[in-house]
Amino acid sequence: MRAAVELFASEGIHATGVAKLADVAHVSTRTLYQHFPSKEALVSAYLQRIESDGAILGETVLERRDLGARERLLRLFAERPAGSPSAKVVRGCPLHNAAVESAGTLPEASAAVERHKREFAARLVETAAEAGAPQPEALGRQLAVLFEGARALSTSLNDMGPLDDAEELAKTLIESASEPV
Repeated sequence: MRAAVELFASEGIHATGVAKLADVAHVSTRTLYQHFPSKEALVSAYLQRIESDGAILGETVLERRDLGARERLLRLFAERPAGSPSAKVVRGCPLHNAAVESAGTLPEASAAVERHKREFAARLVETAAEAGAPQPEALGRQLAVLFEGARALSTSLNDMGPLDDAEELAKTLIESASEPV
């Protein structure tokens, strides 16, 4: 699993063959298939691992109870995705990347990504409500679009700049949602 997380995140799902996975994991292809009967099963397990380790996704700040709700929303945009500072390629959200790469060919993986993204948006709505936003559903959805869009654009441009822009826009959205009407 460690090899799958490393290779799928850095090289992509389709670009990573089973033989390379087995080689990096120091197991035979046969042993790999004993643990994961298909590459789709391995991809599903990879997505579960990524999701359970929310730090990789940068979403764990929403669960912190030592911060107020407004601060959690702001911090979501202030923190940058985990990764090597020497990385030459911005890979973005591994769940998003899996959805794009599978393009419907891995139904189990696609369903897991969709479920996670819907739950993430719902957590943003809940956090916006907790922060006292007068229209938490609208703010939560807008923040989800901003967060996901900035990460996707950073990946497409291979530039972390869109994350900085998203942080500034998030501050504006959150502040305007907090202002009395």
